[in-house]
Amino acid sequence: MTIQLDCYYSLSSPWAYFAGPQLQDIVRRHRVKLVLKPYDFQAVVVQTGGIPIRTRPPARRSYHAEELARWRDYLGLPLNLEPKHYPQSMPADPEWNKYAGWMVIAAQQQGLDAFVLSHALLRALWAEERDTSLADVRIRVAEENGYDGAALQALERSEAVQQQYRAYSEEAVRLGVFGAPTFIIPGHPERWWGQDRLFFVDRALAQLRQRG
Repeated sequence: MTIQLDCYYSLSSPWAYFAGPQLQDIVRRHRVKLVLKPYDFQAVVVQTGGIPIRTRPPARRSYHAEELARWRDYLGLPLNLEPKHYPQSMPADPEWNKYAGWMVIAAQQQGLDAFVLSHALLRALWAEERDTSLADVRIRVAEENGYDGAALQALERSEAVQQQYRAYSEEAVRLGVFGAPTFIIPGHPERWWGQDRLFFVDRALAQLRQRG
């Protein structure tokens, strides 16, 4: 029996970026089916109790930066604490961080392994100072990683992709997802929020394999 692991996240989350290598290792070792589920972060978290970083008090925002620096150094992953294309205030384009998620969904719907694309888009934003809200940037990132970037970008606003994005967002609300990334094993009673909870995801998957 193949176990499924769902990852609810936003393509603007530095924590989802940090999760990448650990998550890939867990998926390979446990031979699980990883389903990436980008969701509408801004719409969901106001319903489930999450607090977007730009609305937090200064003390919380400065601590967030300290945590990012700590994890960056610990994991050895490059990351800019204030990336050029991550809005520090309300963005002019309210959908700026949705496009990359739509591209990931499009790749997944085409039967492709979308993990590499997802991590590359997160890395582009957080480590490479690239504006992933721009279609040509997403296309280049995709093509650099072996995908047909133009074809995937053309599917971003398709009804199939948009319907799936809405479905993932509705699932996130129903399941009480309030942050990114959040990991859920369908049928399992627990949720794990944050890349620093991947140890517990690993342990739960090991226990399920032993039972099965």
